[in-house]
Formats: sequence, C-alpha cells, structure tokens
Amino acid sequence: MPATSVPSTGRSRLGPIATLIRPQWKTLLVAFLAVLVEAAADVLEPWPIKIVVDNVLQSKKLPAGLGAVVFRAFGDDKYAILKFALAAIMLIAIVGALSSFLEKYLTTSAGQWVAHDLRRQIYQRIQRLSLAEHGKSRRGDFIARVTTDIDAVQDFITTALLGMVTSSLTLIGMVGVMLYVNWRFTLIGLSITPVLAAVVYSYTRRIKKATRKVKKQETELMSSVAEVLGAVHVVQAFAREDYQARQFDLESRQTMGAGLAARAMKAKLPPLVDIIVAAGTCLVLGYGTHLALSGRLTTGVLVVLLLYLGKTYKPIRDLSKMTNNFAKAAVSYDRILEVLQTDSLVRDLPGARIAPEFRGLIEFDRVTAQYGEHPVLRDVSFRISPGQVVAIVGSSGAGKSTIASLIPRFLDPVSGSVRVDGTDVREYTLKSLRDQFSFVLQDTLLFRASIWENIAYGRHEAVPEDTVQAAMLANAHDFITRLPEGYATLVGERGMTLSGGERQRIAIARAIVRNSPILILDEPTTGLDAVAEQAVVEALHRLMRGRTCIVIAHHLGTIRKADLILVVKGGEIVESGTHDDLLASGRAYAELYSLQRLSST
Repeated sequence: MPATSVPSTGRSRLGPIATLIRPQWKTLLVAFLAVLVEAAADVLEPWPIKIVVDNVLQSKKLPAGLGAVVFRAFGDDKYAILKFALAAIMLIAIVGALSSFLEKYLTTSAGQWVAHDLRRQIYQRIQRLSLAEHGKSRRGDFIARVTTDIDAVQDFITTALLGMVTSSLTLIGMVGVMLYVNWRFTLIGLSITPVLAAVVYSYTRRIKKATRKVKKQETELMSSVAEVLGAVHVVQAFAREDYQARQFDLESRQTMGAGLAARAMKAKLPPLVDIIVAAGTCLVLGYGTHLALSGRLTTGVLVVLLLYLGKTYKPIRDLSKMTNNFAKAAVSYDRILEVLQTDSLVRDLPGARIAPEFRGLIEFDRVTAQYGEHPVLRDVSFRISPGQVVAIVGSSGAGKSTIASLIPRFLDPVSGSVRVDGTDVREYTLKSLRDQFSFVLQDTLLFRASIWENIAYGRHEAVPEDTVQAAMLANAHDFITRLPEGYATLVGERGMTLSGGERQRIAIARAIVRNSPILILDEPTTGLDAVAEQAVVEALHRLMRGRTCIVIAHHLGTIRKADLILVVKGGEIVESGTHDDLLASGRAYAELYSLQRLSST
C-alpha cells in the first residue's frame, strides 16, 4: 500500500471495529445473554449425575430444601429423585440447545451486517484513492481485501468471537465451582494451565506469521490472474498461453507451499494440547481416586469433579484451536485497516466548497508536478479562454496527460496552481469539480451493462429520451438500433463485444449526455479505420461546440483548426500558437509534423 498509510496502533485497530459493531449492539447483547445461559447450562450439566450416583445408587439424602421440592413434585421414594435427575438433564439440555441456537443465529446475523459495512467502507475508500495510489497497487490485491479478507473477519465474528466468550465464561464458572468443592483437587487439575498457555502463545505468533505469508501469496496469485484476464487478447495475440500457464503454475505452487507450511504449523498445536491435557487428566484421576479410596471424597463428588475437569479442559482446548481463526482474522483485519486508514493524496481540503457552474477559463500558474519522486512537469504556465479548443502535443512521456489530469484533480501539483474561472481547483469539492468535466479517452471503457446504462452513466438522472438524442448526435443511433435488443443490448466486459469505433461513439454519447462546460479528449480517433474515424470526428465536432476543449493529440493532422496548440517537451511548454504559426516558426512543432508526414508516406 502507499506510504501514506497510518501506522497501526492498538487504538487504531480497535476504533474502526468498535464503530462497525456498534450498530449491532442489541443483537450482540441478546446473543451475549444467550451465551450466559449456555455457560450456566454447561456448569449445571454434571450435577444431576451426582444426584443419581450419591442419592439414588448410594441412598444419601438430598439437602432439606431440595428434597422437599423433589418429593412434593415427583413422590416420596428413590424413583422420585431419579425422575427429578432425568428431568433436570433434559431441561438443562433443552435450555442449552436453545441458547446455543439463538447465539449462533444472532452472531451470524451480526457478522453478515459487519461484513456488509466493511465491504461498503473499503470499496468506497478504494474508489476515492488517487490514480497515483492505484498505480502503486495491484488490482487483485484490492479485490482480495474486499472479498477474502472481509470473509475472514466475518467468520471470526460468526464462529469465534462469542465462542471465545462462551468458553471463557464456562471455564470461569466451572473453576469457581471446583474450587468451592475441593480446591486442592482443582489446583492439581489446573497445574497444566501455565504450560498450555505458553505453548498456545508461542504457536499463535508463529501461526499468525505463517498466515500472513499465505495471504501475501494468495494476493499475488489473484493479482496475476486479474492481470492476465484483463489482457487476455494480448496473451492470445502473442500466443503466450503456455508461458502464462507456466507462470501461473509457479505462483500456484508457491501459494500451495506457503499454505502447506502454515497448515503444518497449525496441525502441531491440537496434538500438543491433547497431550498436555492428557497429562493433567492422569494427575487428577490418580489423585481423585486416592481421595475416594481413603474416604475423603464421595464417589458422586469425584464423578462431578472429573466431569467438570473434562468440561474445563474442553474450553481450554477450544480456545487453543481458535488460534487459527484468530490469526486469519487478525491478519485480514490489519490488511483492511491499511486501506481504511490510507488518506488519499487527492482529497477534499478543509473548507472546500461546491463549485459554481463554470464558464471554462483555465489557467496554469507556474505548475510543477511529479509522480512519487519522478518530476513530470516543471514551471508550466498557460491560459485557455472559455470556449477555446486547445491541443497539447509532444512525444510520449513529455507530460501531456499529466497536464490534462491536473485540471479535474486526478493529480495535484507540488507547486503552483491550476485555476478554473480564476479559482484554484483545490478550493472546490472533488465531486462538484469533476461533475463539470466530460472525457472521451483513447482507451474507451464500457461497463458490463446495457448500452442505455453505459450512455446514461454520464448523468445518473438521464432518461431514455436523453440517451437516444445523445446517441443520434454521436452517430451511434443507427448501429445501436441494428443490435439484437437495441439500447437494451448487454455490452460485454470493457465493451469488448463492440468495435473500437462503436465504443468511441458510445463514449461520445456519454459525454453529450453529461453536457459539461469543459471537455477533455485523449486522441479518441487512434486505431480507427477511415469510415469509423469520419463518424467519430463528426460526432466530436458536435460535442465540442460551445465548450472549452483540451485535446491530447498524437496525430497532428487532426488539430489543425485548434485555437491554440501547446507543445510539451521534457515536462515544459516549449512552444505555443496556432498550427500555421508553429509550422512557420520551424521549431519543435514543425519537426514533429514533418516526422509524422514522413512516417505516413
């Protein structure tokens, strides 16, 4: 992630998750109450067995108060005590089962809502990161954080969060009862706890480290898949399917290796816990049997203590086995926070206001810009009057696209200012600023949606009549109506089911629907045949009428009628003027024009 990420601290880790859980506090409160009932049922479960052993099989008397209740309800004999014990077992089991169901249902509901809120927040944050920050990160990494990382957090909330509370409360309750019944017996039984805690703590750290490595490899694999699928036409064009398959196999094997190493680490913990627990059980069983044989402990109490001990070891064992869920959730949550706590390099500044409707006056005043540590523009100044068509030309990497990116604040300058209608663009909110720009780019991207939806994307309140009119002005209506479902035809991902000229005309229609005062064109006719280019150029002329237009031009023959041409070289504007004036000067523009004419012959 970008270097602007906020360092992760204890408070910063807890703050966002507390905010996310807060709307679900009623649900989690009821789930917590169900956990308390479930824990109480676990604590009470062995006592009916003690009553059967001591008061039915060995004919010992019940406490006076309890005996009066039992005999009044079930009769005055041993079978009454047995009936009471059996009824108690069923009642405890039913209460515990209902509480368990309620707790699991409610925690699942809370987990789903938390995951939904997390997905929404991280998706919104990713969309608002600057283009420079997107350039530093791989698409698959963002996808992993929105999907698998959030799933890991959701699984922890659903299966482990209150499970840890249940196990902890059950453990505390049982230990308390055991200490009350026989504290020496209890201390011997718990003598293994320090060893168990040390082992679990040690393995938890190692499992978390291994899990982080697995997550990194999975992200790399997902990023590679996303990259190849996004450029599959290039892979097929160069017949590199076998090479990409070998690369995928290599990365998949590395992911598998990391997963196996992590799994081996996780697999060692449960057997170690079981061995330590078995050692504790041997100590307790030996000591308890000695007490019973010497008459210092009744058989029923011994049975209860042994049952309690088994139940005490179970939550200890369960807590140790939750290490894997906790490690996965902790690593995933750290990765989510990296995004949520990253402040975009381009964002609304304090006091930013809504932009008024622009006239289209654009001014650059001694602007210097850079990507990371790499300078792109140096001390650039120029002025575009409202309604002018201005072309920016120069060799690749000269800084043409950077100039266009600074106006709608896809990038901010490191010094100088960019002004629209006399006001620095940084004084406006990003949304209100960008709402007044339309774009027609060389690489037109369409969404996997209907043609109508792709055109209306330019203005969300557009109605079908608006899109039809825009398509007519963009010379797109005729080919759209020839499609199987007309404007309802579904466009393939990235618009690959349409030709380049068709995609460009839909992009122009989208810009027409937007009806903004400033238009940015990035050589929209590149790669088109003569017929498609003529249709696109006609549509562009309609679109450009009455607007301030910035045209990033690679083919100089298309900008002869521009009001102003800016020649960029090495991040600086070295010439400016009309086509005829620049040709007459015989300098950089004339040289570029001559080179293009030679290459086209």
